[in-house]
Amino acid sequence: MTVISIVGHSGSGKTTLVEKLIRELCARGVKVATIKHAHHKVELDTPGKDSYRYKDAGAVMSMLLTRDALQLVADAKEEREPEQLAQRFLGEADVVLAEGFSHAPGAKIEVLRRACDQPPRCAIADGLIAIVTDMDEVYPQLPHFALEDASGIVDFILKRAK
Repeated sequence: MTVISIVGHSGSGKTTLVEKLIRELCARGVKVATIKHAHHKVELDTPGKDSYRYKDAGAVMSMLLTRDALQLVADAKEEREPEQLAQRFLGEADVVLAEGFSHAPGAKIEVLRRACDQPPRCAIADGLIAIVTDMDEVYPQLPHFALEDASGIVDFILKRAK
């Protein structure tokens, strides 16, 4: 399993890029999973429903299963890293794309757009392996990909996976 974090400032196009990469990877027969890091509190269950009540009563995990989907809600009191999460919960995937996690260890591809007028979030020492950008003056020693080059980025990811 290969885990790659897609990082960048808010509004840089991370989610749009992840969507394109998922489509391209799936078109090539690759099983893809995602992990999204949210900086704000998000309610993952509905207060009053059974699964919520189990968690509220003290269960460390609660799973809701429907005919065609499942949702797992677990305590995350300590910060978890994408690699750990992927190994524990996403074992069926060939590639895991983790959006965010700029401060976690592991391989990162940063989305950096001139219009955002922000410096890079990550350095090479932070695990940065490539840049998706409309600029050429940022980390010239790393591979650069155009914002629309999902195919080229997937080629790069799959080459690293071997």
